[in-house]
This record gives sequence, C-alpha cells and structure tokens, in this order.
Amino acid sequence: MATNDHLHDMQPHSVWAHFATLCAIPRSSLHETALRERLIEWAQARAITAVVDGAGNLILRKAASPGCEAMPGVILQGHLDMVCQANAGTQHDFERDPIRTVVRDGWLIAEDTTLGADNGIGVALALAALEEPGLQHPALEVLLTVNEESGMDGARGLAPATLQGRLLINLDTEEWGHFYLGCAGGVDVEVRHDCELEEVPPDFAILRFDVSGLRGGHSGIDIHLGRGNAIKLLAEALRDLAAHTDVRLIEMRGGTARNAIPREAFAVCALPAAAVPGINEWVEHRLAAWKKRFAEADANVAFRYELDEMPLGKTVQQAERDRVLGFLDSAVNGVARVSDNFLGVTDTSSNLGVSGLVQGAFKATFKVRSLRDASADALADKLLAFAASYGLSAWKGGAYPGWTPNPSSNLLALCQQVYTEQFGQPASLQVIHAGLECGLLAASHPYLEMISFGPDIRGAHAPGEKVEIASVAHCWTLLKAVLRALAKA
Repeated sequence: MATNDHLHDMQPHSVWAHFATLCAIPRSSLHETALRERLIEWAQARAITAVVDGAGNLILRKAASPGCEAMPGVILQGHLDMVCQANAGTQHDFERDPIRTVVRDGWLIAEDTTLGADNGIGVALALAALEEPGLQHPALEVLLTVNEESGMDGARGLAPATLQGRLLINLDTEEWGHFYLGCAGGVDVEVRHDCELEEVPPDFAILRFDVSGLRGGHSGIDIHLGRGNAIKLLAEALRDLAAHTDVRLIEMRGGTARNAIPREAFAVCALPAAAVPGINEWVEHRLAAWKKRFAEADANVAFRYELDEMPLGKTVQQAERDRVLGFLDSAVNGVARVSDNFLGVTDTSSNLGVSGLVQGAFKATFKVRSLRDASADALADKLLAFAASYGLSAWKGGAYPGWTPNPSSNLLALCQQVYTEQFGQPASLQVIHAGLECGLLAASHPYLEMISFGPDIRGAHAPGEKVEIASVAHCWTLLKAVLRALAKA
C-alpha cells in the first residue's frame, strides 16, 4: 500500500502535509466524520477554536493578528468530501483505503481513482493559512462543509448569521490564473418506473453487453467537451439491436454519481439463440462507428459482449423495454445553451449521471445546471414532461441557487491588484458551469463579498484526476499575499 511519503517532500510543505492527511483518511460524501474529528484535534492542539454546526460543517476560527482587529473578518471556504470513482477492476475501498498518488511531469496524479484535489487542495490551503508563522491577517474563519458533492447539504444547512466574517474566499475552482465571480445553480431530476416482467423464452441465450473506456469527467466543467456518456451509448446500441432482433432486457446499470459523466455501463439481455452468431459483427460495427464519432473526445471507447451462464429468469416486457431504452436514448443530455456573456462558458446543461434497471425497477438521475436559476428549472421541467410522455414518474429535488457575479466588488479589486503585483499581469475573470457553494452561502449570508480561485486540476470526478504542483504553490503565494493586504486594507 502506498504511503504517499513523497507528499511530505513537496513545496509548499505545510499545504502538501495537510493534503497528505486528506489522502490518508477516507472522505466520501456523508462519511466525513473521521476527517472532521482529526481536524478538530489538530485545531485544539494549536488553540484554534473548532465548532461543528447543526449541519455537520466544521468551522475553525483564529483571532486577527495584533493591530488587525478592526479589519473585516475573512472566511476561507472549501468542502471536506470528495467524489469517489475508480476504474473497473481497481481494488480500492473508498471507505477504508488511502488515496494512492504519484508525481509525473509536474502533476500529482491518482492513476486509477479520483484524487480528491477537488476540494482537498482548497482545504489544505485554508488549514495551512491558519498555522502559517508570522502571517499578518484579519480574523480568520475557515468553513469546511460536508456532503458538497452529493447534495450540498452542509452549505444548505448553514444557519443564517453563523459566519462572523464579511469577506469570503472560496478555494474550490480548478483553473489557475482566473478569479471566479459566479457559478451555475442546479437541480436534480429523478425518474422512476416499475416495469412489468415476463418469463424469458426457453430458446433464448443470455448475453452481457459492456460500454467502457470512456473518459468521463465533471458534469459541469467538462460537459462541453463532447465526451461519450456510457448510459446513452448503451441505450442507443440496444435500441438499434432491438430493431433487428428480439432483445429481452433483464438488467441494465450505468454511472455512479449524478455529477459525473458516466464512464461505464452494462446490460444483461436475452436474445434468440439463433441470433447470437451475428452479434460479434454487430458489436464491431457499433464500436467502429463510435470510434469515428469520438475520435477526439473519447478515442478509447470500448464495446464488448460475452455469453452469461445465469439461468433464464424474468425480463421486462417488450413495451417496457421500448419505454426505458427510448427514454434513455432520447432524453436531453449535454450542453443545452452556451452563455451570451462569457465566451466559451456553458450556460445550461443536463447530465444523465446514473441509471439502473434491476428486477424491473427502473431509475435514472439527471443533474441539470444553469448560470440562470430559471433556466435550470425550465430544463428540469422539460425532463419531467419528457419522462411523463414515456409513462415514467419524475420529480425535481436538491435545487441550489447560482452565484450572481459582482464585477464591482471591492474584494475583487484588491485581489486583482495583489495578483498583478505577484505575477506581473491581471488574472482573467470568469464564471464556472459548476455548483460552487457560494450561491447557497449568499442566500444565508447575503452581506458577504465573495471570490474564488484555485490551482489547475484536470479530470475532477474521474479516475486519473490530477493537480499541477506549481499551480498549488502559486495559490499559496496568492492566498498569503491577499490575507496580508486585507490585514492593512
């Protein structure tokens, strides 16, 4: 088992030492307790006040440096949990095993799992600021939320007036050189249906079809890249096969998180035994078409089948098969609108993140995002109507607001000045098509001025996630300089 000792030899030392702790303690969504308890112990040993609120968020407070007491308090904010994804065949228990990392070409990488740089680096930066010797700063408050990745429950449950600071620096964006001023809001759409079952005819064979090899990624910041969605591709393929032979759908599963583009999906089907000899040619034809279609975005797409020795049992009725496959194949997925105000930024999108059909019980989960809350709601309503047109039950849930940009913010002006002093040119200004917690924090604490920045992270929410080491050092330099400037502003 890897020990990640190399993290302790990297600079800035304090930041990477904290990240090593985050790699060592499993922290999937809804399972952040062990990490939170470790950080409370760490804070108490340094006379840093530690409070856990009613939602489970950890709030760490440190008094202002002498002479800086009159300055507005600063909140450094991130989330404790991470998205847990692993490549097929990887033996990794996200509830027990540490994240294994390697350094390659200036990047820290988790080769077969997610790394948790989203948002572990932000958390590490905030913790390092609390203990940095000689750093002049206003009163510091570090807000570390829980369950950001699967529901934003921590930020959603933060009670009004909990935070004492007036300026908030979110450390959860993933492209160095940008100040983020706004983010998309979002809403989940859940689809359910109980399919009628029937017996598989005795002269049928059982086959399993697998779509794999896709890159996946973050359903917000990667949605515009045109990568394959394994659920959509499998539904498309099986719908085509059903047009040529009598396919009986037994089981189908794909994706593991609503906010990750599905990388893998499989289906167990029954086909007439006489049709099996021609399946290999059909699979190769489908795969060749996908290889051309995704030559740039997902060149490693794979499509395989194998005979399954499971006994003949029950399958969904033909009409139910057509209902499920037709819905999955046709439901809106990907970019719905590009922003008119921010070049190259997605305005509104939908991601079919998880789907399952087990013993007749069908379910599908979508993550809908938009820079405009009304547009997210409208697209979600369209998905509800589309599901209803197929006779499926659907509802909305887990809505959270976007963060409206304020380009005239005094905090932005100061941060831009500091950035230019440190790096010789201004940072670019951007919004992100992802769900930062800033929108929810603004709802409960409307007086806050907010800004967000972070290091270069690639492949968040997918195995192979990596963070550029040099950009982490840049973030640390900037964060310290901003805090020093705010101490005397």
